[in-house]
Amino acid sequence: MKFKLTTLLAMCAALAIGTLSPAAPAQAATIKKPAKPKAKPAKKVEKRAEAQDSDNLLLQSSAVLVQDQSSGDVLFEKNSDAVLPIASITKLMTAMVVLDAQLSLTETLTIGQEDVDTLKGTRSRLKVGAQLSREDMLLLALMASENRAASALSHHYPGGAAAFIEAMNHKAAAIGLKDTHFSDPTGLTAANVSSARDLTKMVSAASHYPLIRELSTTSERTMLVGGRPIAFHNTNTLVRSPASGWEIAVSKTGYIREAGKCLVMQAWLNNKPVVIVLLDSWGRLTRIGDANRIKRWIENASTGAGRPSAALNRRTAG
Repeated sequence: MKFKLTTLLAMCAALAIGTLSPAAPAQAATIKKPAKPKAKPAKKVEKRAEAQDSDNLLLQSSAVLVQDQSSGDVLFEKNSDAVLPIASITKLMTAMVVLDAQLSLTETLTIGQEDVDTLKGTRSRLKVGAQLSREDMLLLALMASENRAASALSHHYPGGAAAFIEAMNHKAAAIGLKDTHFSDPTGLTAANVSSARDLTKMVSAASHYPLIRELSTTSERTMLVGGRPIAFHNTNTLVRSPASGWEIAVSKTGYIREAGKCLVMQAWLNNKPVVIVLLDSWGRLTRIGDANRIKRWIENASTGAGRPSAALNRRTAG
């Protein structure tokens, strides 16, 4: 009996352990369940952090101004009054001075030795002696930022390069640029300076010239130079890429060591013309990244009202 009783007790103990062991995972599962709701607030905090980053617009360019061109309202600014070298942003003024003079766009201009860059030693595919029409020189200056083309435009101006630079500064004063000064038509010199606030006015003025809008936003063009075809491309990758989602009306890039990488644009965002000025950006893609951050910020801020009248784009130059 003792053996049977002991055996019976052992069997009962085994059964007890067996019934408890399946319950252990079930208990563990009930302990883990409350942890799931904790993940939801974490996601909300992450979204709020992203929204705050967008609102703060953590841009890498040293000087920035974003303006609603229709109302004149400044949407964002950072060091907008700092006077800085502007590099090839200069060429927008070069184009305006050429067009204001109402010179023949079909006249053939020749690249001369005086158009060779001896200041920075930049290269060009326009060799001395190359001939193109004035309009094609404008295209290469605005689209491909060709320095020799911009220089040739000034040397074929009535009175020569000195008169051209004088006209550039006169035009700057006429459109209300107070921080701006030009010493050459290319932007290769750091003496060409302006502020982001002034450049919004300059881009806005340039947007009233249909040919500047067309040429500065041309993606690429193959031209016969010296009897051989040469392909030129826009220096703004946002213009070249249809997938970028941008609707750009005026574009100009710029770079010299003293100026960093610069970008100015007039673009349609939320069905409104917006002027964007980005100066002194040192990263290879920083100015493009800043532009895209601004675009997302504006588009996320509001769905926007109806598109303004196209009358702005029909205004005559001047």
